[in-house]
Amino acid sequence: MKYKITLNNRTYEVEVEFGEAMIVDEYEALAPVKTAPVQQTAPAATCAVQAPAQSSSAPQTGEGLVNAPIPGTVLKIDKQIGATVKAGDIIMIIEAMKMENEIVAPIAGTLTDIYVNKGVIVETGAALFKIS
Repeated sequence: MKYKITLNNRTYEVEVEFGEAMIVDEYEALAPVKTAPVQQTAPAATCAVQAPAQSSSAPQTGEGLVNAPIPGTVLKIDKQIGATVKAGDIIMIIEAMKMENEIVAPIAGTLTDIYVNKGVIVETGAALFKIS
């Protein structure tokens, strides 16, 4: 196992094997540099228009077309083609890094297409479903 030990502003990288320690690398430790706090200014009055905030659901690229916001595996599909959905209804769940992410309907309508199946691995931006 390797360890980094700092003594008297000097850092030692130590490797321990079978109870014996030996120095692998030695270098001078640097103290963190303190910086002055950043002064924030008020935004200009002409910047009144802001872009609409993105919801936590999948991004929308066409009329009701929803793409995968992250790469992962489709764990569950809650709705079937032809189902009437409301904005915010959970359509499917994608697992990414041991986390289950709910993919919700961004708009109300009818689920017209589902482009993936349970167990499929999707990349970011892959078409998941369409709502009309």
